[in-house]
Amino acid sequence: MTSHFVGDTAVLTGRSLRHILRSPDTIITTAVTPVAIMLLFVFVFGGAIDTGSYSYIDYMLPGILLITIASGIAYTAYRLFMDMQGGIFERFQSMPIARSSALWAHVLTSLVANVISLIIVVGVAFAIGFRTGAGVLGWLAVLGILVLFTLALTWLAVVAGLSAKTVDGASAFSYPLIFLPFLSSAFVPTDTMPAPVAWFADNQPVTPIVNSIRDIFTQQPVGTQIWVALAWCVGILVVAYFWAMAIYRRRTR
Repeated sequence: MTSHFVGDTAVLTGRSLRHILRSPDTIITTAVTPVAIMLLFVFVFGGAIDTGSYSYIDYMLPGILLITIASGIAYTAYRLFMDMQGGIFERFQSMPIARSSALWAHVLTSLVANVISLIIVVGVAFAIGFRTGAGVLGWLAVLGILVLFTLALTWLAVVAGLSAKTVDGASAFSYPLIFLPFLSSAFVPTDTMPAPVAWFADNQPVTPIVNSIRDIFTQQPVGTQIWVALAWCVGILVVAYFWAMAIYRRRTR
């Protein structure tokens, strides 16, 4: 059964990846928005924001990386919705394939597409002055956090794609996720915010993730923030996964 599932997932993932290769503008579009925000903040607002000893691009890049992921998962919800409307899942049900492999194919495709978008954004960040002393282990730690965050949001995208009634509704759910980093420590220190906003910023999932990545990049002690970040990612991932699977079983019953 395991090999059957793995093989089916690999074939369906290849199908989804071919769709992306035929339409690379989706990845480019995903990267354009966070790059535009990064350029705007660095060259327009950055000089007015005090981030201490950090250059502003070094300070805000972790938040831009999370915005990149939040932008990218909207396409997962869209592609899944279009597959549901096109009847492809009904065709899969008539074939001897593992039922959940269709969902995992979309999830893995999202992971690949988002990693490519993240590489593009990091490349632009280096071009405009981002620097880090993080070594290989540090970069692997950052990659691990970003992959876990991508999986968590992708399964939320699966929920949206399976539940949406319209194509606009399938992707619109990502807008609050894109906005969330603006209410965190991603762009300004939270102690500069009004008390109610600062409380929200300090107790939502983006802030510990941003702080952990920033500390790794700047080679500062990470402390307990990384455990809070991982707890948020794993918690969202587990809840979203079981929620998505429950909806999928109901839709394909």
